Amino acid sequence: MSEPVQSPGIDPRGPRFAAWITTVVLAVVLLTSSGWLLAVQAVIFAVGAFVGLKYAPYGFLYRTFLRAPVNRRWGPPSELEAEAPPRFAQGVGFAFAVVGAVGYLSGGWVVGLIATAFAFIAAFLNAAFGYCLGCQVYLLIQRFVKRSTSDKGVTA
Repeated sequence: MSEPVQSPGIDPRGPRFAAWITTVVLAVVLLTSSGWLLAVQAVIFAVGAFVGLKYAPYGFLYRTFLRAPVNRRWGPPSELEAEAPPRFAQGVGFAFAVVGAVGYLSGGWVVGLIATAFAFIAAFLNAAFGYCLGCQVYLLIQRFVKRSTSDKGVTA
């Protein structure tokens, strides 16, 4: 069985740009308790997680309005990163956004507030410091899976 073909990687500035927009959207949700706005953000997370970052709306904005015209000044990224960790992070964001939207829209504003706050913190950490919590969780899971599968062949 052959290994799946992996893309060469993504520009890490794209997910960070998306995190800035997400941070603003989630701040508005926290201030307004808008379950509908959070539901829209959930759809945006879903596109990035399940269809691919290439099709994510914020990624499109980055490529169209920032990377393309500014790329002559910025140049290409110094290194590319794997797409899987940020896609996983989008999936985590999707889960929190769905829980939050359901909470807000069903009258459980505390659930909405807590779920949105967790997503906001993660987005802000990525935007401001380049620290992707979801990516780190993905890497931890990968290490655990790799270790547990390699331990299966070992007998005591």
